[in-house]
Amino acid sequence: MIRYLPLLALPALAACAPATESPPQSPGGAPAAAYMALGTEPGWTLEITPDRLNYDGDYGATKIMVPNPGAKPSPNGERYMTERLTVDITRGECSDGMSDRRYRDTVTLTADGKTVKGCGGGILPPTDLAGTIWTFVSIGGVAVAADRPTSLQFDGTRLIGSAGCNRFSGNYTHADRTLTADALIATEMACPGAGMTQENTFFALMRGPVSLSFPTDGTLILTGAEGRTAVLKRVI
Repeated sequence: MIRYLPLLALPALAACAPATESPPQSPGGAPAAAYMALGTEPGWTLEITPDRLNYDGDYGATKIMVPNPGAKPSPNGERYMTERLTVDITRGECSDGMSDRRYRDTVTLTADGKTVKGCGGGILPPTDLAGTIWTFVSIGGVAVAADRPTSLQFDGTRLIGSAGCNRFSGNYTHADRTLTADALIATEMACPGAGMTQENTFFALMRGPVSLSFPTDGTLILTGAEGRTAVLKRVI
């Protein structure tokens, strides 16, 4: 059995607000506990905290942890220099090379004489929702049930997903900062426990206009007219 849900209207992607200048230990956006960077081939990650530089390179084979010397200004960015690590952070859009995720900064790192390149700082919003897939982190301020798979997929002009129980879908278009979906078609199954509760909360959120925001951690936040929210993390 299927059921039709009310029309869905969402504001389209908002423009990314310009980031403010950061303190030396937290480049790339508003002050944060740690600045993260990553690269591929070979895989590596870098964490910059107010106290330390923590580098994990060569797919985990190389580990370097040194005190944070503080950042020095460099052209369009900053530099960290220690005996074993040199990190150059440059403001400029960067792709991680493995997906279409875009980051605010380009990062060049030299560890024990070996130089690698990658991305860091805040994650930028996708240029288009079409082709992106997300999973729910929380709905209505409550973490989604771990045993209830969820998804929200923007497949061309169709919106497809599950909020923890039934599958729903419908056509959508977006213009003038508004994304509008046709009446959504959903299966009609009864799910025990949290699955049905979180689904009902999500459908209630989607009954009216919903704003989209993209924090720099890469999540997507849907906010309804009554202040209900759904937080999602990107899969693709």
